[in-house]
Amino acid sequence: MSEPLSLSETTPAKAWTATVLAWVFPGLGHFYLGKRRRALFYAAVVTVTFLFGISLEGRLDTPEPGAPLTYLATFASLGSGLLSILARLLIENPRGNVLSVTYEYGCMFLRTAGLMNLLLALDAFDVAMGRKP
Repeated sequence: MSEPLSLSETTPAKAWTATVLAWVFPGLGHFYLGKRRRALFYAAVVTVTFLFGISLEGRLDTPEPGAPLTYLATFASLGSGLLSILARLLIENPRGNVLSVTYEYGCMFLRTAGLMNLLLALDAFDVAMGRKP
């Protein structure tokens, strides 16, 4: 098991690598930085939130011309990185089921998972730059 990066070992390249890894899969950036327990916790929280959204028949948003808020919703949905990309490719109906009573909850879970993961990517950057323990 490698030790966490020390402040003297931190470079902007390592910080950006941690940030990109954190976006690709929840917790991966923290794992790269040697924060193993934190990484596993973050991976579990974001992944479970994302899977709740899918199970509640939420929509993986896509941009729609003439509806500017769909761009923000898409950004939030894509914040889950690989989870979102794989779900779009593998599930039968990534647009959710509007008739389901849980549809809106599912949408919110999916967007929340993406936004949480984006915040965790920023956290990985701060940890890598030595701004945060």
